[in-house]
Amino acid sequence: MHDVLLRQAVADDLTALVQLENRCFTDDRISRRSFRRFLEMPRDRLIVAEQGSELVGYCLVLMNAATRLARIYSIAVSPTVRGRGVGEQLVREAEKEAVEADRIIMRLEVREDNAGAINLYKRLGYRQFGTYRDYYEDHGDALRFERRILYYEPSREYLPVPYYPQTTEFTCGPSALIMAMAALDEDQQLNTLEELKIWREATTIFMLAGHGGCGPHGLALSAWHRGFEASAWISQEGALFKDTVRNDDKKRVLELVHEGFLHDIGQTGIQLHHDPLTLEAMEAALHEGRIPVILISTWQLNRSRVPHWVTVCAMDEDFVYLHDPEIDTDVGETVADKQYLPVDKRVFGKMSSYGRNQPLQAAVIVGPKRP
Repeated sequence: MHDVLLRQAVADDLTALVQLENRCFTDDRISRRSFRRFLEMPRDRLIVAEQGSELVGYCLVLMNAATRLARIYSIAVSPTVRGRGVGEQLVREAEKEAVEADRIIMRLEVREDNAGAINLYKRLGYRQFGTYRDYYEDHGDALRFERRILYYEPSREYLPVPYYPQTTEFTCGPSALIMAMAALDEDQQLNTLEELKIWREATTIFMLAGHGGCGPHGLALSAWHRGFEASAWISQEGALFKDTVRNDDKKRVLELVHEGFLHDIGQTGIQLHHDPLTLEAMEAALHEGRIPVILISTWQLNRSRVPHWVTVCAMDEDFVYLHDPEIDTDVGETVADKQYLPVDKRVFGKMSSYGRNQPLQAAVIVGPKRP
């Protein structure tokens, strides 16, 4: 058997592509006109598999212009070479092309009754995250899969940041702070007891529903009391998260807690800035060996408007790299999905604020242990 060669499709492949499409599919076929348009679209990728002089497969990858997403729009393998790994080669080549185009996530749709393709995607690390009902011409449903394909390569430019996942639904702040401190002190504890101790110290008492969340003042104090330098950047003065409670008594409790935090900060060397932390200042802190812990809105991540703390580990020309302490195992997330998570700088600008009327931007920068 001849080896399979993968390459970019060219105009001379048009007839062979249409023939392969008609051989592989009876419905939802890509037309000759559409193939021609995809061949002429410089942003997208049309990869073909060639064996000898025969075109035996293709993979069409669409690159979203507005996001860092890539999508396998269609993939086909000739019946003459099925079961020989051609589909896997095409998927891996598609991912390589998408990474070179700075895409973070690869997505695809597959018929819910296509067991072979589903098993392949799962084996390659794809996880299902949704379903399209009545997606195909015959009214069949499509399962939606995705995989993170872009990973940060640690360099000497920034401190390595150990990863620590939160062990409760309400301790993202302590977990993010623990990661920052562990990057600066190898003896820093990374365990649930330390996580809960910090939550008790830094909680704002009330926030949304359930347990209280941690604010920047409390997290900065927790870092300081453990011997680290710390500064807090907060875009507004006064008690935070007051709009998350409706009861006047609870609002007064938040105000009293805030006053207590300010009093305690006044007894330390914590620098308190009532300004948002810019990307430039964040990058400068990283270069100085300091680790930012940032409050974000999870809307850009999972369409949930919840305040959430993450640790900033690195930056480059295009991305801010985060450790996100929350791992949703119910949807198949793993530790690898949440380490050095690349976020487009344009998206990060929207993500790093919480609230609608007066968006809150908050950050704690943790510095080295004090002498």
